[in-house]
Amino acid sequence: MANTHSFHIPVMGIGFTIDSPLKVSYLGIDSVISLVDDILLEKLRKMYCEISNLPYAEITDKTKDFRALRITSYLNLIQNLAEEKFQALKVATQESSSEIKKYFSILPDTSYLKKEFNKRTKNNFNLEEIKNWLKENLTMGSIDVNIMTKVDKDNYIKNKQLPTEYNDAHAALRGYANSNVNSSLILSAGMNPKLYSYIEQFDDFFPDKNGNIKKKIVLKVSDYRSALIQGKFLAKKGLWVSEYRIESGLNCGGHAFATDGYLMGPILEQFKNEKDALSENIYAILIPALERKNKTIPQNILPIKLTAQGGVGTAEEHNFILNHYQVDSVGWGSPFLLVPEATTVDKATVDKLTTAKENDLYLSNISPLGIPFHSLKGNTKDVEKATNIRKGRPGSSCPKKFVSLNKDFKESGLCTASRQYQYLKIKALEKEGVPKEAYEKQYAKIIEKSCTCVGLGTSALLAYGLSTKTEGDGVSICPGPNMAYFSKIMNLNEITDHIYGRKNVISRKDRPHMFIKELGIYLTYFKEKINETNTLSTPKQIKYLITFRNNLLDGINYYKSLFSEDFNFLKGLTKQEAKLNELSIILDGHLKQECL
Repeated sequence: MANTHSFHIPVMGIGFTIDSPLKVSYLGIDSVISLVDDILLEKLRKMYCEISNLPYAEITDKTKDFRALRITSYLNLIQNLAEEKFQALKVATQESSSEIKKYFSILPDTSYLKKEFNKRTKNNFNLEEIKNWLKENLTMGSIDVNIMTKVDKDNYIKNKQLPTEYNDAHAALRGYANSNVNSSLILSAGMNPKLYSYIEQFDDFFPDKNGNIKKKIVLKVSDYRSALIQGKFLAKKGLWVSEYRIESGLNCGGHAFATDGYLMGPILEQFKNEKDALSENIYAILIPALERKNKTIPQNILPIKLTAQGGVGTAEEHNFILNHYQVDSVGWGSPFLLVPEATTVDKATVDKLTTAKENDLYLSNISPLGIPFHSLKGNTKDVEKATNIRKGRPGSSCPKKFVSLNKDFKESGLCTASRQYQYLKIKALEKEGVPKEAYEKQYAKIIEKSCTCVGLGTSALLAYGLSTKTEGDGVSICPGPNMAYFSKIMNLNEITDHIYGRKNVISRKDRPHMFIKELGIYLTYFKEKINETNTLSTPKQIKYLITFRNNLLDGINYYKSLFSEDFNFLKGLTKQEAKLNELSIILDGHLKQECL
């Protein structure tokens, strides 16, 4: 069945979409829950049980397999509560009539459902007449989940390491697999072979004879090669990737996975052109794998979806991505941080977001995962971090330990943002006796890391007035650069009107096209990489820079052809091309030095 909407709400942080499906799925909107923080999920499960007068039995960390059980219980609760809201909508009482009208008002004007509804209610709104039609035609949005594949910490009981299936990502996968939710598992942050192999243990990920899959696999990727490699790997295990979610390498929120200079437009073009080949090649691997496992063989080739996200901000961009690249849905992330009807963000952070400008939104190195991370200057978690540094006690107390992945000093792992790790790292640096300038640079890199696994979830606790005694009040926030152009709190009608071109909520006239913005971010990234080169650069590093430049040039030439009649786009493209030419001169100068 076709999507009710042509947009979806991607996962944002740890807590910002933690209960989005409960807020929007009954209106037909797909959204994604992060499964990183089972502690936060358990707190919200208790809250929603109390609100709904449902029995609640705490799942403590003394319970065997508590992480998976917490996740299963939370997802089942959200599924049940969302289903109740949806069924109440379809029953069509006088009380639900405003919600019914809302369901249809936020649909695109091109929607067949919307046209049919308007036709049936043109002269009057007879609840009894429309009730049966609603039951047959309304659909819920999907309650999807996200697992960052590399956030797969080993776990211990009394210093004894538990089997791999109790690792964090494995337990999260099991929690989702055992839930009643039929939706999609979105895997992000690259391939984790052990985790991917573990998916084989659960029947819901395999197709029936009609090709239906209860729990679908979605890969978040930033290039075609990665999609092909991961898709084939999973197919060899009898697992089908139902959707490839293509995200801009740098023009996105949260962690940024830069490509080797490949830009979003050319990447989407390749996916469009290679979609059938991708599907056929992977399906040819899937069938013998299913046969070996004695699994059901679907009667027809399984469908795949292509979706895209990262920096989309206008109806024109939305429609262009949908129509030119033939994708099934477009992700709108950061703007929804200003939509309380859809996401969960505390008021103080919302206020900061509404006033944020380009310079307030930056690509940082604060993530303990060692991956570039979009952040907002002045967020309260960074203020807290700075206070600890001034006190001479850099680092976090690390109350949740979800990214305790570094094993330099401890076999069970430490988080690089933790006080313990930074203390040990600084002591080791002092013993090296490096020159003062080098020491200061390395010291700054050590203390730069921030406790994001706590900070990205705290906002939900503050928004609902729940205790933050363990976590503290510091909030990390991870909006993409596009946030600078959205400057007011919106309701669902306003944001969907904007997405579908019925109104414009962006007051500024200087917002660049999403492709131009992405190119500019890549040029800044490229400049930083050039500045890092020196006479000790390896041939591999030099080759990387040359490849990066050539891919940017190819992308620019692609855009010249694609937007040959769009004067404003070409004007912005010419400016960025001039910057690349300047950087190329600097790079060539470095290369000449290398040859001397």
